[in-house]
Amino acid sequence: MDEKPRATLADVAAAAGVSKMTASRALRGARDVSSANIEKVRQAAKIVGYVGNHLASALSGQRSNLIGVVVPSLTNIVFAEVLAGIAAGIGGSRMQPVFGVTDYNLDTEYDIIRNMLSWSPAGLIVTGLDQADNTKDLLKTADIPIVQIMDTDGTPGDACVGFSHRAAGAAMADALIGLGRRRIGYVGCNLTKDTRARKRLDGFKSTLADRGHTLALEIIHDMPSAIAEGRALTARALTEKPDLDAIFYSNDDLAAGAAFHCLSHGIDAPGSLQLAGFNGLDLVESLPVSILTSKTPRRQIGENAARHIVDASGGRAPSQAPITQYTAPIIVAAKGV
Repeated sequence: MDEKPRATLADVAAAAGVSKMTASRALRGARDVSSANIEKVRQAAKIVGYVGNHLASALSGQRSNLIGVVVPSLTNIVFAEVLAGIAAGIGGSRMQPVFGVTDYNLDTEYDIIRNMLSWSPAGLIVTGLDQADNTKDLLKTADIPIVQIMDTDGTPGDACVGFSHRAAGAAMADALIGLGRRRIGYVGCNLTKDTRARKRLDGFKSTLADRGHTLALEIIHDMPSAIAEGRALTARALTEKPDLDAIFYSNDDLAAGAAFHCLSHGIDAPGSLQLAGFNGLDLVESLPVSILTSKTPRRQIGENAARHIVDASGGRAPSQAPITQYTAPIIVAAKGV
């Protein structure tokens, strides 16, 4: 069977009744092409089955309509919600996200960003402010809109959308002290790579010290966080310090594991032991154990970051300030304290 030849830009132009140059500019959403012509060309492209060639655009020095998005994990619901916000933020713009996952590895992050830049993206959205020096050099010389997200404890290279993790840790310390908790422990995972969790711990400990308290116990495990890890580390913490009346975990996954430990061992939570996590996941709402947690505006962060790049790429003034500082996450108690 003869294969149907791949549709070309000339086919699109002919079907739309415009010049090849106008068709090209219309498909890129150029501002000097009328909305009527843009719609006519887009419909023609659908009819003839035109898919374009982003590589050719990159080689010709033109920016593609791709937005590079660099996150540490796709299995963590937090970043899934960030990506949902990004998808909403680019809606109607003809921009397309391309995802890279670093697994909290700085060398992997460098390779991903270097490869993304080779495709002449319209912009980059990068998680965090703590990249390696060689990665920061790449971002400085990229000459495209770049938004660093989820953190404002540091110096962004361009635009930044997030909140202070140190302030989030401080708020949790004050919340636990306000509940009358004094024998407070901490359990965390992967803090050598997860710099944002480390900043929360710094803010937490600093505020405890300011209020005249110290951690009764600190356990940091060099493994990715998981519910099973939370359960095991809680058993260890209570074996070492059975009189703890609160434990702050680096995230809700660990805190949920702690809830299962409490349920299986008849521990009154939050009566005798207040559990506290971070992220405000829906998961904690489903548990019959109260967990103090922090709601984070992750979808809004993704949407705001994407809109900034769409606006900047279209030659419009960004809809948000270069640095958008959300307030510290809201402390909430699932099932009530």
